[in-house]
Amino acid sequence: MKPRSTHVSLIAIPEASASVLFGMYDLMNAFPQMQDIIPGLPKITPFQVEVVGEAAGALVVAGGTPIQVHRGFRDVDHTDIIIVPALVMQTWKTGRYGGLVDWLARQHDAGATLCSACSGIFLIAETGLLDGQRSTVHWSYGPHFRSIFPKVPVFPEQTLTIAGERQQFVSCGASMSWHDLALYLVTRHNGEAAARAVAKFYALQWHRDGLQPFITFEGRRDHGDAAILEAQNWLATHYSVADPVEQVVRQSSLAERTFKRRFTKATGLAPLAYVQQLRIEEAKRRLEVTRDAADEIGWQVGYEDPAFFRRLFKRVTGLSPGSYRRQFQIPAYAAAPAD
Repeated sequence: MKPRSTHVSLIAIPEASASVLFGMYDLMNAFPQMQDIIPGLPKITPFQVEVVGEAAGALVVAGGTPIQVHRGFRDVDHTDIIIVPALVMQTWKTGRYGGLVDWLARQHDAGATLCSACSGIFLIAETGLLDGQRSTVHWSYGPHFRSIFPKVPVFPEQTLTIAGERQQFVSCGASMSWHDLALYLVTRHNGEAAARAVAKFYALQWHRDGLQPFITFEGRRDHGDAAILEAQNWLATHYSVADPVEQVVRQSSLAERTFKRRFTKATGLAPLAYVQQLRIEEAKRRLEVTRDAADEIGWQVGYEDPAFFRRLFKRVTGLSPGSYRRQFQIPAYAAAPAD
């Protein structure tokens, strides 16, 4: 008896990322062919993937890429998995896709799993179903997402979050972590052996260390406290000096307790934690672009104790300095040729 395929609705709206749309579509729709070309692939239940939008026909998505929408959502009575790809936008305006949001909620109630890649979570969050459910999104969208959907706990440092009583909400962070989402769905519906075979064949890698190493620290500056903003500007170029917190407090002409209270309220971080973030961010940059030893870089950014620097770096980024350098320094085979 032929196994029933798992129906997947891949959502296409004008803001959708073409790369995620095409990547998910190609990978998940290739399962019938995979059976013959991937050595050791166990018997799998195929995915039947459709591109679903507001209406069938031609659509231009983000970047001006033309695609073909197979069916309008109103014509899809049942689907097992819905995937909203990354959405390319400056800000998200709620209420533009009311009919589609209602359809997402109805399909969820009928048993569908709702998945998002990166900023695709904005659309799903409009259903209200994610209130109180752990989720993730690209770190650059985190503050904007929290401002619109304050009831949804979001953790941009996490690669993949799975939430809900039946694990019906799945989100991945940065847009290219759609690989993790795809491999998770393969694992969930076809088992670990199938996921390993697919990962090997396509050279896909899990982001096992999370997305913290990819996050760039940018201190909050829209708080409206002029004295604290001035302190931030000073710290941006003097973070490596000895006792930077003590020095910046003196320069502020504020009482120490007052300064620390206002700084924490304005930036979300205590002054010392803020300085540590600045130092580690600069250490990351130097690990990426120089050949300096990690201990030397630690000293350059303000740490005399190499062991403390290494521990702090691992705590902030999730990687040791050496592992971070191996992951983000351009490999020799891809480096620009010397003049």
